[in-house]
Amino acid sequence: MSTYRLSRKFSSAVEPTERVVEVASMFGLGLDDSRDVTVLDDLEVRIGPGQVVYITGQSGSGKSVLLKELKERIDEWLDLDDLQIETAKPLVDCFAGELSEALYYLSLAGLNDAFVFLRKAGELSDGQMYRFRLAQAMARKSRCVFIDEFCAKLDRITARIIAANVRKFADKFKTTFVVATAHDDLYEDLRPDVYIEKLFGNRCQIEKDKGTTEQ
Repeated sequence: MSTYRLSRKFSSAVEPTERVVEVASMFGLGLDDSRDVTVLDDLEVRIGPGQVVYITGQSGSGKSVLLKELKERIDEWLDLDDLQIETAKPLVDCFAGELSEALYYLSLAGLNDAFVFLRKAGELSDGQMYRFRLAQAMARKSRCVFIDEFCAKLDRITARIIAANVRKFADKFKTTFVVATAHDDLYEDLRPDVYIEKLFGNRCQIEKDKGTTEQ
C-alpha cells in the first residue's frame, strides 16, 4: 500500500485585450492581479496493488488534474490514450502469445464477435477502438493502468459490462486501475477500493472501506 499526498495550484492572469477589458468592466472585475486557483490541497490517497480507483465529478471539477498528479507519482504505469495501435492488422494478429489469449483479452474488453476479431483496427468505430485499446492494455499486464474518460464513449449497458470485467481483471492479475469519468453509474460494477468524488474548488470526497471523508 502506497500513500500519495497531492497538491496542485494554478496561477491565472488574463491578457487585457479589448474584449477582456470590456467584459471585466461589465462585471466589475479587476485585471491587475493574477489569481491562484487551488485544485488539490494536500489530498491523501492510499492505493495498493490490484485496487481500482474510481474518480468522478462534474466536467471542469479537476478529475483529469487529479489523474495526472497520481500518474506523476506512480511507477510502471500505462496510459490508455498513449498506446500505439497497429491499424493495418486484423485484431487477432495484434497480440503476442497464443490465439486463445488474444480472444480472451478481446472478450474481456467486450469485443467477442467473430467478424470483429478479423477486422483491422483502422476499420473500428470509436467505441470499438476504445475497447480494443483496453484489450491491448490488459494484455500487457502493466502494474498500473490510467484511463481518463473511462467508458465515456460507450452505451451504459456495455460500460457496466466493461467495468465489471476491469474489476475481475484487477483481482486476478493484481493490476491497479485508476479511472476518471463524469459518469457516476459504474460504482456497483467497478466495486472500487477507493472512490473519489472531485468537487469544485479544492474539495474532494473520498470513500474507502465503506468510510467517507471530505478533504
